[in-house]
Amino acid sequence: MTRTPLDHVACSIARATDLFADAWTALIMRDVLLGVTRFDDLAHDLGISRKVLTARLARLVEEGVLIRERYQDRPPREHYRATAKGEELYPVLLALMAWGDRWRAGPEGPPARIRHLDCGHDTTPVTCCAHCGGPLTLGGTTQLPGPGGRVGPGTRVLGPLLAERG
Repeated sequence: MTRTPLDHVACSIARATDLFADAWTALIMRDVLLGVTRFDDLAHDLGISRKVLTARLARLVEEGVLIRERYQDRPPREHYRATAKGEELYPVLLALMAWGDRWRAGPEGPPARIRHLDCGHDTTPVTCCAHCGGPLTLGGTTQLPGPGGRVGPGTRVLGPLLAERG
């Protein structure tokens, strides 16, 4: 795994966005999770340069988010599949989609819908408490220090603030 400057920041948001905040990476993951898995199809769908796509895919494979699998021997062809780690990014994409649908959709409305297969209804993703099922909102939650928390780059002000709450 490639080490980056944000690996040393005691913040899971910093570490996750170091890999995932690039728009191309999010769109690559969207496509792979929704079934666009071949390099040429990804390049065509996204309109991304082959060089940039190669670099982003290599990083996602290196990080264990995607795996490259051979689907044809002659000529050799490979496609990309999400690992369990990669599949767990789906709720992150849904949250970004919900925010984009609310605040950035064009006048025509949201470009895609989410259908929950268990109940057959269209839905909007929500983040909820694993214990009571209630919505997690800014006003209804607080962050406390965790076992990996420390004061340092990226948390020089936030770290002591969280420590006061603990």
